[in-house]
Amino acid sequence: MSEIKVRVAQPADFPQLIAMVRDFYVEDQIPYIAERVEPGLHTLLDEPSCGAALLLLADDQVVGYITLGWCFSVEQGGRFVLLDELYLGPAARGRGWGRQALALARDWAAGQGAAVIRLEVNHHNAKAKALYLSAGYRDDERDILTLALSGAAGRLHS
Repeated sequence: MSEIKVRVAQPADFPQLIAMVRDFYVEDQIPYIAERVEPGLHTLLDEPSCGAALLLLADDQVVGYITLGWCFSVEQGGRFVLLDELYLGPAARGRGWGRQALALARDWAAGQGAAVIRLEVNHHNAKAKALYLSAGYRDDERDILTLALSGAAGRLHS
């Protein structure tokens, strides 16, 4: 099995990264709302204090990405990392790279001082959930609920 590498995405990587984000959203049935997603990605690329976008590389070619964001929870002991998105292009699947990508995300988070990584997975994506569980993540048997705040109506999906 070949290995993938990772590098932190830079603002100049935005066009390549947003193209993969669009592909991921179509595939995972996530509404792509450019007015929300694109500024969010720019913020992540421009402000390292928010987290990082990691480009996944095989033979120096980008084959996917991971977005990681900083969050805070008393229950989790303070700052933790949200593994927000993990995407491998169709040609990069079935090679064990998803598991490697999770390990690379874990290493980045640990290197930044996080003690916990959390993630969410859509109910319809049983294959992704199985990968996460096999990599040591646990199902907390909780649902994520969302409330759009004033001025944000229509920007968040349920």
